[in-house]
Amino acid sequence: MNIQSSLDNITFIILFIVTLFYWASIGYTEFKWLSKFSFYGTITANILLFSLLGLRWLNYGYFPLSNLYESLLFLAWGVTFITIGLEWKTRTSIIGSISHPIALFIVGFAGLSLPESMKTPSSLVPALKSNWLMMHVTVMMLSYASLIVGSLLGIFFLILTSGKNEAITLRGNSYGKIFGNSKDNVLVYNAFYKTSQNESYDILLGESTNNSNVIKDVRLNLLESIDNLSYRTISLGFPLLTIGIISGAVWANEAWGSYWSWDPKETWALVTWLVFASYLHARITKSWQGRKPAIIASFGFIIV
Repeated sequence: MNIQSSLDNITFIILFIVTLFYWASIGYTEFKWLSKFSFYGTITANILLFSLLGLRWLNYGYFPLSNLYESLLFLAWGVTFITIGLEWKTRTSIIGSISHPIALFIVGFAGLSLPESMKTPSSLVPALKSNWLMMHVTVMMLSYASLIVGSLLGIFFLILTSGKNEAITLRGNSYGKIFGNSKDNVLVYNAFYKTSQNESYDILLGESTNNSNVIKDVRLNLLESIDNLSYRTISLGFPLLTIGIISGAVWANEAWGSYWSWDPKETWALVTWLVFASYLHARITKSWQGRKPAIIASFGFIIV
């Protein structure tokens, strides 16, 4: 238990430090080591969370997702895992700067706020001793992690476009290739764009007296990237949520003799599914982009 408590505390400290470095990497893009340190710090925190859950599995002989403490740690592991995957793909530190405060809050709440009685493992009731536990809860937690990160990107999009009276027309779409840098826009994902004359412009606001067209293009590329990345991340979490709800219904029928009983967990899982189904429906059938789907995603974050 002492080792597990130490891992919990170390993970919290690492996430706190990495969050600060993520924020610093956005403001000081000339220091490339900040982004690298943040990325490898995220990997370290992810490994520590995995080790903590693995130790509980080995010590207590059951899959470590039976109480709130373990579920929160697994959710934090999922958030950091999704962050690592997205950053590896996009080569940007923006994602970690958005998702890490949530992972930090989750780990801090689980380790510092929950009473010891809620951290202590207890034997499962016979009805819950099933292989469905591993399948159902794992898929549900991974879906929530994906939906949280995707929703946070939607909230970030709204922040970037807040106070803009003009209509924002994104030139990309939900299916096009949006990753990677072009010859004209060498730093699409960074918070600051530097021209060959080493002049800095704030692309988040799009304000500059020189090269205004270039800055506007880069700003639009940044917004397109965030919009599409939010869509793709939510598109990953939604089918996982669907599979998780179906597997949970099958497990409930096996354990209690009823597929659905409208308890709070089942009801809110269904509400979450409906919210993100409406998000994807709007993206696909109405070709919504930009602020409208981002508002739905933001609402989905609150629901999760």
